[in-house]
Formats: sequence, structure tokens, C-alpha cells
Amino acid sequence: MTNKEIVLSGIRPTGNLHLGNYFGAVKNFVKMQETNTCFFFIADYHSLTTHPNPRDLQSNVKQVLVEYLAVGLDPEKATLYLQSDLPETAELYLFLNMNAYMGELERVTTFKEKARQQPNNINAGLLTYPTLMAADIIIHKADKVPVGKDQEQNLEMTRTFARRFNNMYGTEFFPIPTAYNFGEQLVKIPGLDGSGKMGKSEGEGNAIFLNDDPKKLHKKVMRAVTDSGPTEMNQEKPEAIQNLFSLLKIVSKPDVVVYFNDQYNNCNIRYGDLKKQLAEDMITFTEPFREKIAGLSSNDDYLNRVMNIGAEKARESARKTIAEVRQIIGFRKYY
Repeated sequence: MTNKEIVLSGIRPTGNLHLGNYFGAVKNFVKMQETNTCFFFIADYHSLTTHPNPRDLQSNVKQVLVEYLAVGLDPEKATLYLQSDLPETAELYLFLNMNAYMGELERVTTFKEKARQQPNNINAGLLTYPTLMAADIIIHKADKVPVGKDQEQNLEMTRTFARRFNNMYGTEFFPIPTAYNFGEQLVKIPGLDGSGKMGKSEGEGNAIFLNDDPKKLHKKVMRAVTDSGPTEMNQEKPEAIQNLFSLLKIVSKPDVVVYFNDQYNNCNIRYGDLKKQLAEDMITFTEPFREKIAGLSSNDDYLNRVMNIGAEKARESARKTIAEVRQIIGFRKYY
């Protein structure tokens, strides 16, 4: 019997991984699988709220799987599976929906935001997103969940649903999951558009993807927002310029950062040189990922094997939970 904490995270199949994803989450996932019992799933059920084309859905699922394997998720160390390979999740989702209330679901910030974004497609899946997320988490009795700021309220809902089930049936069956604390300041990766963070929704030129072609990557960096340069020695860097230095710091050698910092502080900075260096260092940094992605993308036999192994491991955990949940609720035991 293991005493390792159970950690779970879902990955939406909505496109390629960028540097923000890597440094903000995935790099930590790779560390977590060494010290925890980890479940990482591709959230294809969740993607149905936007009604994706079936071919696009299959392609995106494959891309996410390939890229997460390429950055170091190990199917021997963690359980990596497809959400739709686990019908037990859908069953627990149904049970949780029976004890979730319209008013509390309608107050969830992410629901209100999505309803504004897609007013012609306010479907039940959007409303009950928190109960599906809760089912994903508690089906494996997860202790910890790494969540971003935008998902904190949904995690709190999961805690509410787990407590409600326990109270309703007079049991301590479900652990009350908490947010995973990485124990260090998470790296926030800025975008190339001069403000905010790196992200898919901010536009094509804002993000550097791990599988970007070197020429495309170079072009993106050279188009990054700058200004006319400092007018005083040691002047504070505006946000757009600080962003470039932040990116330089994560992919370049320390002496390169010191050199360009000195150039800026002495009003001798040439942004073209800085961006050229940044592009070269980013290409070097992402090259191993590009090579692994290319190799894995053409190996469908291996990818299917990974998914099948992951599905079996995940179902072993989920079957046990559902069998006990059915017994607690009062249904006939089928398993």
C-alpha cells in the first residue's frame, strides 16, 4: 500500500503546448510524477461544450498526448489516460448532478464568462462543468489538484460536492481535495505582444509553441513589441521590454542576460540584437521537444499502447470507487 499523495490534473485538447504551459504547469507535472501517485487525463468530454468537429477532436487529442509525452510525462510513472475511456466518470458525474443545485452552478464565474462568450451555445455541459470536474477528481480520491487562478472556484465546488456526498450518506468516503502547492513561486511566462501572459487565446503571434518551426519562431520573436529605447541610465523597463528580458532569462545563459541588461542600463541597447539572440536561444531550447514530437507523432502503435495501458490503470481505480459509491447510495452492486 502506497502512502504517496494522489494528484490529478486534466488537460483540455485545445491545441499545442507553449512555453507558458511548460514553465507554468507541465515542468512541475514531470517532477510530481516522481514523488506522487499521479493521474493525468486528456479532457475530451469537457471539450464537447464547444461542439468540436470529430476529426479535429481526434487530431487534438493525439497532439496533446504526443506533446505531454515529449516533455517528460512517463506512462510507467504516472497514469496517463483519455477521459472518455473512463465511463465510470460519466456515472459519478450523474450522481453528483443529482445533488448539485441550479443556483450554485449559475453563480460560477467560469459559467458566466462562457455564457457571455458563446451566447448561442449555453448548453447544460457548460452549467454542469464543475460537477464533471468534481467527478474527474474524486473518482480517484485525489488529495491534491494543481489549478490555475481561473479554476480555483471550480476546485472549491469539488470540495463542496465531496463534503455534500459524505454528509448526505454519513460517511467520510471522499477525501476533500486541496490545491497542489509546488512549494516555489510559479514562473509566469509573458507573451510577445507587450502585455499579459503567454496564451493561445491572445493571438498567434503572442505565444511560442514547443513545436514551432524554427523559421516561424524566429519571425515571431523579431516581431515582438518594443519601444524607442531608454532615455536615461538605469531607467525602469516598461512592461513590453521587461517581458523580453523575462523570456531571455528562462532560455539564455546568465552572461547573455547580464550583457543585454548592461546595454539597456547604459542606453546602448539594440533591440534587434536582443531579439535575434532571444530567437536563437529559444530555437535551441525547444529543439529537443520538436525532435521528440516528430518521432512520437509517427508512432501510432506506441501511442495506442500508452492509451490502453493508461485506460486500464485508471479504470482499476475508478471501478473500485464506483462500486463503493453504488453500495453507499443503495444501488445493487454490479462490479
